[in-house]
Amino acid sequence: MADSIGVFVAWPYASGDPHLGNAAGALLPPDIFARYHRLKGNQVLVVSGSDSHGTPVTVAADKEGIPPEQLFLRYHERIIEACRGLGISFDLYTHTDTENHHRIAQDFFSRLYEKKYLYREVQKQLFCEKEQRFLPDRYVEGKCPICGYESARGDQCDNCGNLLDALDLIHPRCRNDGTTPVVRETEHFFLDLALFSEQLQDWLKGKDFWRPNVTTFTQNMIKGGLKGRPITRDLEWGVPVPLAGWEHKRIYVWFEAVIGYYSAAVEWAKHSGQKDAWETWWKDPAAKGYYFIGKDNIPFHTVIWPAMLLGYGGLNLPYDVPANEFLNLEGKQFSKSRGWWISVLDFISRYDPDSLRYYLTRNAPEAQDTDFSWYDFWRRNNDELVATWGNLAHRVLTFTYRNFERRVPEPGQLDAADREIIRKVEAGFEPIGQLLEGCHFKAALEKVLALAQEANRYLDQKEPWKKINTSREEAATSLYAVLQVIGNLKVLFYPFIPFSSQRLHEYLGYEGSILGEQKVETFAEGKKTHTALVYSAPTAQVSWSPSQLPPGQRLREPHPLFAKLEEKIVEEERARLGQVVG
Repeated sequence: MADSIGVFVAWPYASGDPHLGNAAGALLPPDIFARYHRLKGNQVLVVSGSDSHGTPVTVAADKEGIPPEQLFLRYHERIIEACRGLGISFDLYTHTDTENHHRIAQDFFSRLYEKKYLYREVQKQLFCEKEQRFLPDRYVEGKCPICGYESARGDQCDNCGNLLDALDLIHPRCRNDGTTPVVRETEHFFLDLALFSEQLQDWLKGKDFWRPNVTTFTQNMIKGGLKGRPITRDLEWGVPVPLAGWEHKRIYVWFEAVIGYYSAAVEWAKHSGQKDAWETWWKDPAAKGYYFIGKDNIPFHTVIWPAMLLGYGGLNLPYDVPANEFLNLEGKQFSKSRGWWISVLDFISRYDPDSLRYYLTRNAPEAQDTDFSWYDFWRRNNDELVATWGNLAHRVLTFTYRNFERRVPEPGQLDAADREIIRKVEAGFEPIGQLLEGCHFKAALEKVLALAQEANRYLDQKEPWKKINTSREEAATSLYAVLQVIGNLKVLFYPFIPFSSQRLHEYLGYEGSILGEQKVETFAEGKKTHTALVYSAPTAQVSWSPSQLPPGQRLREPHPLFAKLEEKIVEEERARLGQVVG
């Protein structure tokens, strides 16, 4: 029986282009996971969207002197372009400024309000006298009171990961003009997190399969005592508070953005013509929801969002939250302001997206921070992706195409070595699948690469290019065996590098798409329209299981799967860092 797998991807702020750290942390892992589960025949729903209301959006809009809506729409389109180019197969990638999301976010607020999980409190908040407005947390910077980091934000410290209150910052300053803000009183609604402490502790029992960093952070946060968090703000941009007298305040973005996982599923169901289909992932207790995020988002997904779901009632809590650590760049943290970053769009405009997908997975920050190095990218592309896998497929297909009438050869009697290499690769589906199901993508790819290395050793031993001069049947048999291996490796590599797997699928003589189709569509909603990225399922009948390439199947003319890169790109690309922004 098919499982129902919800793949919920962190919502990026629509305030800039996604960079390689975003791709490694929260875009690529869920796509690998989703592509695998589709091959398994499971019901998969992958949703996310652009966070339209975050203060990074208003900060960036203020700098450009344009309305927030204009800025977020621009970057929403560019995020869609980046995700499409990288092959992130969203069933729906939308944004939070839709009527659907506003309605559902307000419903969440109202339900929690009615059930008395919210309370009102007059709080002290930083006010900028120069701008004459209360400052959203991200409009304030200062020294972290916990670790001493000098550029902590008013909501969270990027250095130690702790959630903060802007009032606790040491020497706070207005981000826009550098002035020192004053403290004034304002009234807001708070989510009473302490009411959910016991339920959250019960829910965490049995989560021993979670990544240790996620479990430790969550348990420590709950044990430290949960405090109420404000869920409204003095803003003009965002989802309005659905209460009379609160028209000039907005629902705080951290509260409404996580609701997007649910609202996007509802939107997907509506536009797919099955308005209740979202219930498969949100109301069936057997369904499993996986949330792919970076480590800075752990508290929002393992404490705050579950508490909101418990308070709302009737919806599934997260099954797993496989948060990644951070990817650094040439030994330093990504920083757009210093130009120390690489945008996804820039990268895939000059390099193969599968080369990026491969490297980011081999170097995935699953258990600790890792570093993107141009030298290491160049080395792994040439030594592993090209030399181990690409050359194996290309030389076998080219030799067979030229010497066996463009068809899979008819084999003779398979010997022990022939049977053993086929057996090894076929036996790889189960353990590699188990690693993928456990979100151990780096280890899974290492095992697939190891099988490709085994196939190269087999081919070097058999030397069909020599045997064809003395025994055409022996050459045909070994080529037949290694083509079986390549056909199955194509499937094992597919979740990681789907574009090249699609090309190889065609070279092997198969019809249809294993890649699926990503389309940009425009949805009408009330008086507005919005652009979304949607995914159409593959048309080829390929599953996560061994298959046989039939003798006599006609091959298509093969071409190299990957390009070998010159070493000079290492210094050229390093020289661009700090000078270019996209």
